[in-house]
Amino acid sequence: MAMACLPKLRAATAVASTLAIPLRSFGSAAALELPYYDEYYDCEQAHRRSAQPKIDVDGSATERGVQWVLIGEPGVKRHAFAERLSKLLEVPHISMGTLVRQELNPRSSLYKQIANAVNEGKLVPEDVIFALLSKRLEDGYYGGENGFILDGIPRTRIQAEILDQITDIDLVVNFKCTEEYMLKSSENEVLHMGNSKDVGTSWKKNVHVYSEQAKSVEDYYSRQKKLLNFQVSGTPADAWQGLLAALHLQHINALTSSQKLTA
Repeated sequence: MAMACLPKLRAATAVASTLAIPLRSFGSAAALELPYYDEYYDCEQAHRRSAQPKIDVDGSATERGVQWVLIGEPGVKRHAFAERLSKLLEVPHISMGTLVRQELNPRSSLYKQIANAVNEGKLVPEDVIFALLSKRLEDGYYGGENGFILDGIPRTRIQAEILDQITDIDLVVNFKCTEEYMLKSSENEVLHMGNSKDVGTSWKKNVHVYSEQAKSVEDYYSRQKKLLNFQVSGTPADAWQGLLAALHLQHINALTSSQKLTA
């Protein structure tokens, strides 16, 4: 993130609207079956954006890391893929769900706002969400971080617009799946939670809410040629290899694996 982006970060709470987003929960990785071409996505263009130089504190130019966003339907669990990409590309994984939960501490200045929303079953205010994200990005910049994998936001068109005012996004990976896959994912949750009625109700509600919001977000990024769609299916191992191929990252993964073997 270049020094020039810092004013964007500091302006985040000023541009945040009165809309709100819900708390998120994350689980294990979902498997992916990946198309190698998408009419909305130019892989080379995304890599050129991520290869833009940043201006370091001493005035020298260094190549910045990728700045990618992962979005997708309920039941498509992106957290583990975000972690693997984060380690492979040596950029931090920023989870909005984690940032919000970290503030559920009585010593936090945002505790009352977040706790009240959670206790009343309401949405966490957007100004809170973007204040947390802006602070995390700015802290990361001054801590020497270079790039990120962002998970859990944006959920709405207005959030996507605000995010563009905060930082530059190179690529948005959009995870999709069939209803059958989502039902299977819900059944797996039942095995762990033991309450099929609650899980089924929660799944239907999440799908309904997501469907209403998702199209506007997808359209927003497709017009920018930054959207890459992935259809979820198959095994995690195949999915990871397909993801690497689609993102042109096989050479990085091979190099990393080779270094581990020779270490």
